Amino acid sequence: MQVWVGLGNPGPQYALHRHNVGFMALDTIADVHGFGPVQKKFQGWVQEGRIGGQKIILLKPATFMNESGRAVGETLRFYKLGTDALTVFHDELDLAPFKVKVKQGGGHAGHNGLRSIDQHCGAEFRRVRLGIGHPGHKDRVTGYVLGPFAKAEHDDLVTMLGAVAAEADRLAQGDDTRFMSDVARRQQD
Repeated sequence: MQVWVGLGNPGPQYALHRHNVGFMALDTIADVHGFGPVQKKFQGWVQEGRIGGQKIILLKPATFMNESGRAVGETLRFYKLGTDALTVFHDELDLAPFKVKVKQGGGHAGHNGLRSIDQHCGAEFRRVRLGIGHPGHKDRVTGYVLGPFAKAEHDDLVTMLGAVAAEADRLAQGDDTRFMSDVARRQQD
């Protein structure tokens, strides 16, 4: 069993914000792979399903971004899982828009959702980094991540989310390298 977490902020006013791309990824994966209905538990929204023969729990914390670790920790404890079973989908300022990279462990690079998970669960979990680009100056970061994707970016966003969902079986199997290359190939088609 694996727990896949999408990071974001709850509420319709945040739905299309760059900071919510982790939520968007999980919603797309759930739709493409026919996951069960959304259940409210573990301080979040949970859906269960299977990808590539693996049982996957999708979790979107209902806590705000800065407290995501509470929901993640509660979920891992309930299922008696360690961070080796955890994958977190999140926005990444240090990647070009719509690039997708997978990384095992590491720091939080100022990302408050990752910082919270680090504090509650430890840092050794798999991260699916969804590139949103950088606004150019650190003073503009907050407004940028808490702002919506531009209309001109919507097609690229949809393509990235579709590619991530289509290749999710590679992630479920633990083939991160193949996942990244197949997602990149789909984005070029």
